[in-house]
Amino acid sequence: MFNQLNAFRLWITQSLKVRLMLSAMFMVVIMLPVIGITLSNAFNDQLQSALKNELRAYSYSIFSVAEVENNQLLMPEQLLENQFNVIQSGLYAQISTLTPVRTSQEKNSLTFKTLWQSNSLMGVSLPNKLPSPKVGESTFTEMLIENELHMAYSMSVSFNESEQEFPITLHLFKNQAEFLAITNDFKQQLWIWLIVLILVFIVVQFIGLKWTLKPLDTLTKELEKVEKGDQNALQSEYPIELEQVTSQLNTLLTTEQNQRKRYRNALSDLAHSLKTPLAVIQSQPALPKETKEQVTNISNMVEHQLKRAQSAGESAWHLGVSIQQTTDKLVNTLNKIYREKALDIAVDIQEKALFKGDEADLMEILGNLLDNACKAAQSQIQFTVSFNAHCLRFTIADDGQGIEESQRKVILERGTRADTYDKGHGIGLAIVRDLVTSYNGELTIQRSSALGGALFVLTFHLVK
Repeated sequence: MFNQLNAFRLWITQSLKVRLMLSAMFMVVIMLPVIGITLSNAFNDQLQSALKNELRAYSYSIFSVAEVENNQLLMPEQLLENQFNVIQSGLYAQISTLTPVRTSQEKNSLTFKTLWQSNSLMGVSLPNKLPSPKVGESTFTEMLIENELHMAYSMSVSFNESEQEFPITLHLFKNQAEFLAITNDFKQQLWIWLIVLILVFIVVQFIGLKWTLKPLDTLTKELEKVEKGDQNALQSEYPIELEQVTSQLNTLLTTEQNQRKRYRNALSDLAHSLKTPLAVIQSQPALPKETKEQVTNISNMVEHQLKRAQSAGESAWHLGVSIQQTTDKLVNTLNKIYREKALDIAVDIQEKALFKGDEADLMEILGNLLDNACKAAQSQIQFTVSFNAHCLRFTIADDGQGIEESQRKVILERGTRADTYDKGHGIGLAIVRDLVTSYNGELTIQRSSALGGALFVLTFHLVK
């Protein structure tokens, strides 16, 4: 689980497409809902402000028709706003005053006394406690009336009657059902359209990112073609931001091909230049037998290098060599050479395994290691090839005597004569070691737990 989380985190941090997609999703999924909430709150505040202004206007119209005579409040039977005249219309008005009341403890206290109420309040029970602002002040509150939410506006004024103050408080109540219905409908419509916008923006962002990152996809496909050997350079046109990168890649590919060509030509020229002197030496009649054998060995080495020079340079680092085909050729040849030993060579190669290099180099590496295994083995050899996104691994095991741990490090040290070790192990290891190193690979020697003999492990790290 921990490794999966690390892999997911690595995928997120290393993918430009994921980074751009996450940033776009953040703008769409986070910012649009924030905008929606802001609009919803602003709309709600505007409606509440309009409702307050409406109630304030009603209060002015009621105060304009109110009169006080002989300390009595006089109000008309009908108000101009018809909702005050319709029973339980949802718009109510009440005028009250604070009067002193003597309690059982003989202390004076103030209580509300209703002086007038609109016809719409018939059959409606108001709360016992109502706001009581000071004279000249007003308050807005929300309260439940008949289990329904109402906006309450209270304003206190004072009338002068015979040089006496006559304070009253006007209470206006408006049912918020219509207000809540409007706000809920607005919120519903707002969020529906926001969801639609989010989906549209996601699709647009996806299409835009796909179009923006199309040159990168093209570059990836072209690199795959170069890797497979279908083309030798990047040929498509790229944006200015990628032009320098692609130009440098083409320069690198051209340079690498030219270097391998020069290497092949130099190796061929050197081998050809050695052939004539060696032929002259071999033609000498008085040449000792031991010297002739050494000259023959040198001639064979020159011929071998000539063959390598002819095959080298025809393939490059980006070409994949089929390991299965190369192994089949080697196993068939080795079975013929070591027919008398009747060796059981078990081959297990992961499907589509490729070696990124020259086929001659692969043949040289596997040929030496498998030949040594055949010489050392009693009856069994196991050859396996596996790969993943990070490395390509070869393992060659035999059931021979194996290699002592004290010799394993020495046999792989540069400059050590490999042919001074046990028969079947070490011959050709110098060549193998140099070739593996040239491909930035690793060669290790262990003891096979399955067969008991030597185990050679080749690891080539893949660069993606």
